[in-house]
This record gives sequence, C-alpha cells and structure tokens, in this order.
Amino acid sequence: MIAVWSLLCLTSLLALLVLWLLRRERLAQAQLRAYRELGQGRPDTVERFERSQYFARIGTWDWEVDTQHLYWSEAIYGMFGFKVGEVVPSYELFCSCVHPEDRERVRAGELHCLRTGDNHDEEYRVIWPDGSIHWLRETGNVVRNGHNATVKMMGVVRDITDEKVSTRQLQRLAHFDPLTGLPNRLMLEQRLSRALEQARLDQTRVALVFVDLNGFKAINDQYGHAIGDRVLSVTAQRLQGVLRSSDTVARIGGDEFVVILEGLSPALDLAEEAGRIGEKIFSQLAPPVEVDDRRHSVGSSLGVAVFPDHGARMDQLLHVADLAMYEAKRSGNNQYRLGQ
Repeated sequence: MIAVWSLLCLTSLLALLVLWLLRRERLAQAQLRAYRELGQGRPDTVERFERSQYFARIGTWDWEVDTQHLYWSEAIYGMFGFKVGEVVPSYELFCSCVHPEDRERVRAGELHCLRTGDNHDEEYRVIWPDGSIHWLRETGNVVRNGHNATVKMMGVVRDITDEKVSTRQLQRLAHFDPLTGLPNRLMLEQRLSRALEQARLDQTRVALVFVDLNGFKAINDQYGHAIGDRVLSVTAQRLQGVLRSSDTVARIGGDEFVVILEGLSPALDLAEEAGRIGEKIFSQLAPPVEVDDRRHSVGSSLGVAVFPDHGARMDQLLHVADLAMYEAKRSGNNQYRLGQ
C-alpha cells in the first residue's frame, strides 16, 4: 500500500514538473518573439515599447566603457531636461548633468560595478538646462565579451522626483504641525534631547516654557474653527518672534505651545530670568489678532522649568513645566510660574 502511495506521489510530482517546464518554455518563446519583433523594427511594437517606457518614467541605457558613447532610449532625454534628439548622449554629457555633490558618489558606484561585477544601484540628482533639480534612480550591470572582458554597462534609469517629494512631505507631516508649520511633539522631544545633551557639554542651562492660551476656546466656539485657526497661526508667528536662531517653539496640542531656550548662563538668577522670559512672551502676544475686520484678544499662562535646576531628564522637565503652567493658570490671566 505504501509503495502504491509513493508511486502516486512521484507521478504527481513529475506531472507538476512537466507542466512547470512547459509554462517556462511558453514564456521564453513569448519573450523571444518580442525581442525579435523589436530587432526587426516593427513600428507598432517599437512604439508600444517606447510609450510604455515614457508613461512608466523609465528608460534603458548602455555605455561602451572604453569610449564616451552612450545610448539613451527616448524616455531618458526628458529625464535630463532635453527633447529627443536635442543632444547627442555621451558619458561626458551625463556627468555634466549630474549634481556636483553627487558626481563623485555616482562615479565611484560605476567603477565598483566595473571592477567587481556587482549590481550598480544609485539615486542621484540631475540639473536640467532650466536650473531645476530632479531625482533619478539608476540600476545596471556589466556586459562581458567571450574573453570575459567588460565591454559595456547596461541598465535602466527611472525618474523618482515625485517619490522624493512625497517622502519629504510625509517626513514633514510626521515632525511638523500642518496648521502652524511649527515642530510637533515628536520634533520637540528630539530637539529638547539635543539641547540637553549640548547643555551638558557646555555647562549651560536650558529653559523649557509651557504656553497655554487663555480665551482661545471662546473664540473657537463663537466664531468657528477657521477663525480659531487664523488666531493660532498668528500666535505661532508671534512666539517665533521671541526666539533666537538657536531656540525652538513647538505646538503640542490645540492651544498649547512649548518654547525651548538654549545656552542660558548658569550665573543667571532663575527668578529674574523666568520673569524676563514671561514678560517678553506676554508683550509679544498682547496685541489683539485681527481677522476679517474683527479683533480677537487672547492671554496666556506660562510654566517655566530649567535644566539642570529642576531636573536632569527630559521627562522631569516636561512634568515640572506642565505643573507650573497649571499653577499660573489658577492664578489668573497672563501669569507665569517658575517650577519647584
């Protein structure tokens, strides 16, 4: 019984193998016919091939490594900012189009491919004749002759400009508030971490200021979110006006902002410095915000924590500043409190 079962299994496996080999043969024949048609220059096939490259934003190239001769398919011309036939492709032309900051890396990748036979895969920028910058991704490998000597490189190049733009947009959304353009909570924590590290090296102080707006909810409820968003945007701009280039202001919630002030002297009196910071922010936010011929006034409550006096870690400073802000809020409008 076992022998019969084994024979059936073996027969089934052989049948599957035969079917797989037949399928591979059909695919190989189809590819061969396509290449022959291209080689014979059938206009319909060539046109379909070139159009597919154009719409896919991908092109083919080959470079005779002992010469300057470079072949570009039609789709590649546009990737370098040229019309088809406007220039004669050459390796020298290619290098002149690659962004100066990327040329050495691209050249090193090509030389590595020529030397080792490893796949060549590089992303780089090109500068168009109009001065605009675009991103390309190039992949390829070497072609050897019968004596195993490298005669050319062949590959494909693809326009990835839109992908790079989308990636930058996603990165910005991940780190910045879309309404105000200020850093969000994630970016705040990263910058605060760097600020504390630098302060330890420089033996300086870092002030962390929580800013909570007073009266904003009433504006939002009475006039709507569009007006409220305008008030928040103006407030963000005004807070940025308080800062030096080394400082940071972030929006971490609806009407909550956080300011990081770096490089403060350890010799400063904490109470006086907190008062100076508070008065500067209050005066910056005091003027009413005018939106559609209507003036809207908001106040603020501030909580101040200082490294290393109120804590050596980021979470300690955030907690102390938050508690101080709520204490200031309980004391009335436009009040500040220094952490304990």
